[in-house]
Amino acid sequence: MGSRAREAQVNEVIRRLEDHYVFPDVAAKLAKVLRARLGEGAYADLDDPAFATAVTADLQSVNGDPHLRLRHHVDPVAEDGDAEYATEDFRRAAELENFGIASVRRLPGNVGYLDTTMLYQPELAAPAIAAAMTLLAPADALLLDVRRNRGGSPDTSAFLQSYLFDERTHYLDIYEREGHRTTQMWTLPYVPGPKFGGTKPIWVLTGPDTFSGGEDLAFSLQQQGRAKTVGEPTRGGAHPREQYKVDTYLDVTVSIARSFHPETGKNWEGTGVSPDVPVAADKAFDTAYELALRHVLELGEAGPRRGVADEARKALDQL
Repeated sequence: MGSRAREAQVNEVIRRLEDHYVFPDVAAKLAKVLRARLGEGAYADLDDPAFATAVTADLQSVNGDPHLRLRHHVDPVAEDGDAEYATEDFRRAAELENFGIASVRRLPGNVGYLDTTMLYQPELAAPAIAAAMTLLAPADALLLDVRRNRGGSPDTSAFLQSYLFDERTHYLDIYEREGHRTTQMWTLPYVPGPKFGGTKPIWVLTGPDTFSGGEDLAFSLQQQGRAKTVGEPTRGGAHPREQYKVDTYLDVTVSIARSFHPETGKNWEGTGVSPDVPVAADKAFDTAYELALRHVLELGEAGPRRGVADEARKALDQL
């Protein structure tokens, strides 16, 4: 790659940052860092994948924003914004991942378990989420596993959370630099199928790979007092991002907004979501399941509950 081509790519990254990054003052600092690194020849002898890695490290060195990344792709990148999400390849990839629903189960003791890996756009994921929540609705408690959840759509987070509240709930605000617009995030007034509801206990399983939209779920349910988080602090990315084409095989992801709690103004950027019950991520399931089983036993064993209580005791013994 010639020096002029690299310079053009760096300048395009800078242009995207200056035009779109949610914090304009930080964008100016990022531009200064990239121009200095370019002037030092730091990118001169790198192939495209190594160049993307180096620029990403430089971008994140300023304020640690994990949503700031220069990405190299094997195939030519789509145009800016949501074009990637409209492609047949993206839809097929979502389908092959079961639209982010890795597992949904009724565990012994009538405890529900939902393992999510991605919050795909509602037009893709809503039927899978509705089917999962229909199966989970009769459970006495719920384990929501976001330890592998790498992010996704805020609208899908709202859709999923709508099954977990009885009343419409204002749980998050998102400020966008463009237009200085703040969007209130509320649970929905209607969702297809039965709800799990707003009173039965929920434990959210978290870890260092929980990111972005997965953190939105953990943070929002925790802040509303709707769930307890169990595991390790999450990765710490609270800024919704957009991708912008830089070159044929390169795009840059830029944080265009920031999320925050509507009452406290807090979010999880840089710090992650702190667990209510701190344990190693690989112990989070057993810990949360034990808490859920003890809750189930507190519900008694009269009539039809006798079988469930027997299941819960046996499961506790095995744990």
